[in-house]
Amino acid sequence: MSIRVDFEPGTAKRNTAAPAFDYGHVAVAESEWTSWVVPMIVVANVAVFAVAMYVNNCPANPSPYGSCVASFLHRFSFQPLKQNPLLGPSSSTLQKLGALEWNRAVHEHQSWRLVTCIWLHAGVVHLLANMLSLVFIGIRLEQQFGFVRICAIYLLSGFGGSIMSSLFIRNSISVGASGALIGLLGAMLSELFTNWTIYTNKVAALLTLLFIIAINLALGMLPRVDNFAHIGGFLSGFLLGFVLLVRPRFGWYESQIPCERKLKSKYLAYQWILWTIALVLFVIGFVVGLTMLFRGENANERCHWCHYLSCIPSSRWSCEN
Repeated sequence: MSIRVDFEPGTAKRNTAAPAFDYGHVAVAESEWTSWVVPMIVVANVAVFAVAMYVNNCPANPSPYGSCVASFLHRFSFQPLKQNPLLGPSSSTLQKLGALEWNRAVHEHQSWRLVTCIWLHAGVVHLLANMLSLVFIGIRLEQQFGFVRICAIYLLSGFGGSIMSSLFIRNSISVGASGALIGLLGAMLSELFTNWTIYTNKVAALLTLLFIIAINLALGMLPRVDNFAHIGGFLSGFLLGFVLLVRPRFGWYESQIPCERKLKSKYLAYQWILWTIALVLFVIGFVVGLTMLFRGENANERCHWCHYLSCIPSSRWSCEN
């Protein structure tokens, strides 16, 4: 989850590819790539978290919330649980290292925060949840589609999530890779739609994906969770899936064998239509979002109910901040 803190392909082998979730038999034979970018992203996130804890140095910066947690780790020990229940650094450390903050990103010309916040995590719990999800979702996708397309979806979805978050949230900072992760889920959903004709068990796969996505977005409505990053990441990944994850039509590979009947087109007409619409919407969305952001516009003024997408008030918590 994204936390809002107030505080060249590998060696290919011939195989029958199956999607990240098993949609049943895929009616085409494709190359399956060796996954290496996703593991490297995991390593990079863990390394950045270690750097954050080193910079944080809890023992050297006494907190009014109590003593450091796991003090035997010395400067790598965590902030008091009352300050950060996720076992991590202080919000000031995250802010120093590149957490997303609207004022700094827009008025202090630190737009790089739209990217750096994707690599920061609020704590060990936050990091583990995101990295386990990335391994589960990302490795299989990379094996199917190669590192270039999956890396592009991951980074652009994370960037899209940061833009959406900045348009709606101004009074707190945001960190986490879940915009990028939910972008991968969105890409899986659009990949299923655009390649609908080559899968079996597609209805079951569709329902499973929709359930997982709904759960993630529902959890984003809890306090201190940046659901706008989730929504922006999902929309970005969903559109990019139509553009980058389209598969050849049924029978295309077989038609490359000289004795087989030659197909005129590698892709079906509806795939080209979805590709075009998705690409246009993606470009327009990014241009409009960035224009609004750097003009300093507050999206809440254009959508007075949208704040409920990120936090639903209840008797147990308030959404005022």
